[in-house]
Amino acid sequence: MTSLLCFGFGYCAEALARRLAAKAGWRIAGTSRRQGRAGGIDNLVFDGAASNSALDQAIAGATHILVSVPPGAEGDPVLRACGPQLAAAKSLAWTGYLSTIGVYGDSGGGWVDEDTPPRPTHERAARRLAAEREWTARGAQIYRLAGIYGPGRNALADLKAGTARRIVKPGQVFNRIHVADIAQCLELAMRHGRAGRVYNLTDDEPAPPGDVILEAARLLGLPPPPALAFERAELSPMAASFYADNRRVRNARIKAELKAALRFPTYREGLAGLLADAKP
Repeated sequence: MTSLLCFGFGYCAEALARRLAAKAGWRIAGTSRRQGRAGGIDNLVFDGAASNSALDQAIAGATHILVSVPPGAEGDPVLRACGPQLAAAKSLAWTGYLSTIGVYGDSGGGWVDEDTPPRPTHERAARRLAAEREWTARGAQIYRLAGIYGPGRNALADLKAGTARRIVKPGQVFNRIHVADIAQCLELAMRHGRAGRVYNLTDDEPAPPGDVILEAARLLGLPPPPALAFERAELSPMAASFYADNRRVRNARIKAELKAALRFPTYREGLAGLLADAKP
């Protein structure tokens, strides 16, 4: 039995779990802060502060571990609470750590890849980079994720809910990645990835955020929201911080080393796929 333990059972971990659960021979467990998760997934409580006997047992039996718990001011909570247990896990064959392309900082819209020295501009990205280095020292593979979208979390849903805004900041672009392609790449990395290696999980085409809204409106046959200048958008400090960094992220390594063929190479295929899946 191959055993996956997900520290933090969020959007990406659930997508990977669904992908693997459809195949024979996988046992999957995920952590959350409280009991109650169902759906064929073993739920383990992890409060981010201390391990427990059930979690220790799961670590000891895990062949694969995925970590998506964000670091705090005191460092990575998984390593702080479970570092010795992870070091002693004899069955462990693969460890993956979900990070962010935010560690690259701002390149003025220029291209970056995994060999570009990270220069995070925000404290949360600096914490991610520090956590990356701790996990790399333990042989984990690092995945730097672009903006994640997928079922229930996309521009189509925002337009239908009336919450979409077409914010315009000249020259600003973002990379994105469909959650199904994240799950695909993680499964491929279990077979082809190299220990301690960094991989950008991102699509082929960095694009202005307003272009995504326009395409979603076209697909739905709805009028797009009016263009709104970034300076007038009154974004929260967190949302505004994403616009402080402007970069284009290359994904050649996942194609060359993981043998990935993205199902949704741009937001256009991604939105069309989401719309098709939503139809009866």
